[in-house]
Amino acid sequence: MEGKMEGEGSIRTPPSPSNGQQQLSLMSQLKKECLSLAASLQEGLRYIKAIIVGQVMKLKARDEEEAAEADLQTAKMQVEATDEAEHTKKQLDM
Repeated sequence: MEGKMEGEGSIRTPPSPSNGQQQLSLMSQLKKECLSLAASLQEGLRYIKAIIVGQVMKLKARDEEEAAEADLQTAKMQVEATDEAEHTKKQLDM
């Protein structure tokens, strides 16, 4: 063990006022991460729903104008899904 300093390779945790507070903080962080994941998954599902709804609307379209409206509706739904997920994540960071 040449040149190995004492304590090297060991993980040091910063001193905390109490183990209970540290555990509460860890649980709070874990909860926040899980809620963020849920928001991301919900965003993905809404995005997929927007694509499916848009495709159905395009298939039902009787002319190019209705097909264009379906594309716009798809884009609007995708933007709303993204905006809502970002809003949820911002609330989690507060």
